[in-house]
Amino acid sequence: MRTAYRCRAHPDQEQIAMLSRTFGCVRLVWNKALAERRRRHHAGSERTSYKETDAALTQWKRTEDLSFLSEVSSVPLQQTLRHQHAAFQNFFAARARYPRFKSRNGRQTAHYTRSAFRMRDGNLVLAKTAAPLAFVWSFDHVDLATLDPTMVVVSRDPDGRWFVTFAVDTDDPEPQPATGHAVGVDLGVKQFLVTSDGDQVANPRHLEARARNLARHQRRLARCQRGSNNRRKAKTRLARAHRKVRDARRDFLHRTTTNLVRSADVIAIEDLAVKNMVRNRRLARAISDTGWGEFRRQLDYKAARAGRTLVVVDRWYPSSKKCSVCGHVLAQLKLSVRHWTCPDCRTRHDRDLNAARNILAAGRAVARGDSGDACGADVRRQGPSLPLSAMKQETPIARCGA
Repeated sequence: MRTAYRCRAHPDQEQIAMLSRTFGCVRLVWNKALAERRRRHHAGSERTSYKETDAALTQWKRTEDLSFLSEVSSVPLQQTLRHQHAAFQNFFAARARYPRFKSRNGRQTAHYTRSAFRMRDGNLVLAKTAAPLAFVWSFDHVDLATLDPTMVVVSRDPDGRWFVTFAVDTDDPEPQPATGHAVGVDLGVKQFLVTSDGDQVANPRHLEARARNLARHQRRLARCQRGSNNRRKAKTRLARAHRKVRDARRDFLHRTTTNLVRSADVIAIEDLAVKNMVRNRRLARAISDTGWGEFRRQLDYKAARAGRTLVVVDRWYPSSKKCSVCGHVLAQLKLSVRHWTCPDCRTRHDRDLNAARNILAAGRAVARGDSGDACGADVRRQGPSLPLSAMKQETPIARCGA
């Protein structure tokens, strides 16, 4: 298992100059290679391989205009070509969107492999630098003197903060003790999540809480003259305000996912099409602020580390429209309806709690290793009758004909 440790870095002036020059060269190589790929694509040529881009980088260094590329370490430049090649592979496999050009205003990174850094007794020395890079180590359970990273990533955020990330190959951790408990999770906007146990976690709405402060910084930035020092300072203050929103959201998601992993052996969630949901212009901002995609990513790797089972229920499973008691499925249920009564068994349901219970039932069926039909009534199923609720499914009894 690969583990990453991210720490605050405090480079000196000489290191800042070298790393800033490295960031610029990395950005130039990425953009130039991407432009060449696009030109060849529009000309009808075949796909560009990494070997071809690596050979082009060697030719660029020999030209008079780009000879400054040899002043920085070659490893970050080659790594950015590898990342671009992987990005295009993901694009052609329909796993990611088309790669975009890098901007100097965004987050800057440089990846160093083993041949481009030296780690001895907790001191990190990067290629093309003489003094060790100062950083703050805050992981007390890991001995820094024995750390053997396979890759080091140096980054600078738009607000000016520096970070260094150590990627380390470690053994798989021991699974956490079993709790004998399973939980279904229904995500929402008003309540961030509702569990099948009835627990609710309110949506902190980090962006909405700081919207006025962000608008104030944006107005001040708009009034500054382009290229001035005041505009540079205003841009840094705006980036710092956005960083506070991002850090608060990430901290909330980490706490929530950690509590879920610690409390249950089986965690069932719904596969949400966030990309399609944000097309609703009335809810796009609120949905984006919740961070559902990051929530699932964190829950995925934390469950794997803890030895938990994470079950993702199909997005077409009618968890909100199905009665968790008798299995009746409503033909239609508006988003504004938060409570409804089952027309068959007359049970009064809370929309989110009922959905969480249905998701838990479907997750348990999958975790037991049952067939795909055990996930409940698939909305696309054909037939004269609706399937039973996932909570009521049992092994059918074989009948012999007379």
